[in-house]
Amino acid sequence: MSPLNRRHFLQTSAAGAGLILTGTAASGAVQGANERVRIAVAGLNGRGKNHIDGWLGQDNVEIAYLIDPDEKVLARTVKAVQDKVDGKFKVKGVRDVREALDDPNLDAISIATPNHWHSLMTIWAAQAGKHVYVEKPMSHDVQEGRVAVEAQKKYGVVIQHGTQRRSDAGIAGLHEAIQAGKFGRLKISYGYCCKPRGGIGNKSVSQSPEQLDWNLWRGPAEVAEYHGNYHPYNWHWFWQTGNGDLNNQGTHQLDVARWAIDTDQTHPVRAMAIGGRFQWDDQGETPNTMFAMAEYPNGQYVFFNVRNVNYKGYEHQVENEYYFEDGGRIIRGVYYPKGSDKGEKVKVDRGSVTPGGNWGSFISAVRANDPSMANGNVNDAHYACVLGHLMNNSYRLGEQVPFNAKAGKFGDNAEAAEHFGRLHEIMDKGVGVKDNENYTVGPTLTFDPETEKHVGDHSEAANSLLKDKNRKGFEIPEIAKV
Repeated sequence: MSPLNRRHFLQTSAAGAGLILTGTAASGAVQGANERVRIAVAGLNGRGKNHIDGWLGQDNVEIAYLIDPDEKVLARTVKAVQDKVDGKFKVKGVRDVREALDDPNLDAISIATPNHWHSLMTIWAAQAGKHVYVEKPMSHDVQEGRVAVEAQKKYGVVIQHGTQRRSDAGIAGLHEAIQAGKFGRLKISYGYCCKPRGGIGNKSVSQSPEQLDWNLWRGPAEVAEYHGNYHPYNWHWFWQTGNGDLNNQGTHQLDVARWAIDTDQTHPVRAMAIGGRFQWDDQGETPNTMFAMAEYPNGQYVFFNVRNVNYKGYEHQVENEYYFEDGGRIIRGVYYPKGSDKGEKVKVDRGSVTPGGNWGSFISAVRANDPSMANGNVNDAHYACVLGHLMNNSYRLGEQVPFNAKAGKFGDNAEAAEHFGRLHEIMDKGVGVKDNENYTVGPTLTFDPETEKHVGDHSEAANSLLKDKNRKGFEIPEIAKV
């Protein structure tokens, strides 16, 4: 395998030139169930710590590289891991992911960076023949997700999405039972990302911290100037770097929701969203309150609810519900037949997943060199992420409408109006949003699942959101050049 020519890359990117990476397919399986797997972890704050613990919990897995543009975080983490492994192996700390990908003896990379880096690192890793475990969401926009899918096809590496519920045999069994018609035909698969958060305030433009390589932190994101709300965590709430809670925590529940619908469905054909960023008066851009819906070609729906504003009596909901055409429903593991408030606990057989949890299943897939073993493979990752991107894009194209119970535009969809009404009542009576505030009401966007483009009303504006601009030297390659 030809390594990435990092020195040449750094020279050309410094001169403003782009890079087309070349590589070969993965060289083959890590032979034998007990053979060592050498992995790199990119992104060491927050979720990256879980990645480190996850890989250290696997037999004969070596963390060969730790990667972060913040040199203090990098040095601290390298020391902590070296102390923990007590000389069993040597960890190398680097700030640039390409240095790790140059290593022909590296088997895989584990990505826990900010969202805007996820797809590019996945693509670069595939081109270098490395297997990939990538945090949710795999993509920051629709088109880069497609490029990641095509990179996996071309290079044959394992790509597993960091949606741990895909490793839950209980959820897999429930969805297999739903798809087999055990409860009747599924009409609405509903996800919630309702966890309290707070505002982030307002931070002035300033010099980036001395220990942070601002160029490497930004990578592909078109962000010109640093402010203190980007690093280390609040990048989630800006469109150029994050995707809001809908495609942050919510990616887990979006993926579960989409997983339950008929298996022949890929992308929705229509999506819309309504919400706002209430109460906080900060510089964050993404909504802290949202109701969104998407319709699939077969008539099934995914509904989604984001609710982050805290208040007295807040109901924490990070979960999924299922509503059936005959009026039955599954809520918190209990099935309620049509017209009945008396339910019974759902009992189904366990479903088909690769065993070992999210960490162990990935290592098994890497050792077998078998992408089909990934719990949450590249296609499932793409479909789940696009679902969230379309909902977010509707919101981003929305217009301001006075805060009231009739602000939503749901046509004759009574269920959507009902569920939005529940959210509105919470924001009105629980949170205390005032009548002089506004909802952002997004248009209904029409999407072609085959071309992955918008058609019809609002298509020009919506298609402009399918791909973010990238900084020179960090461009997502075109599919033909993967």
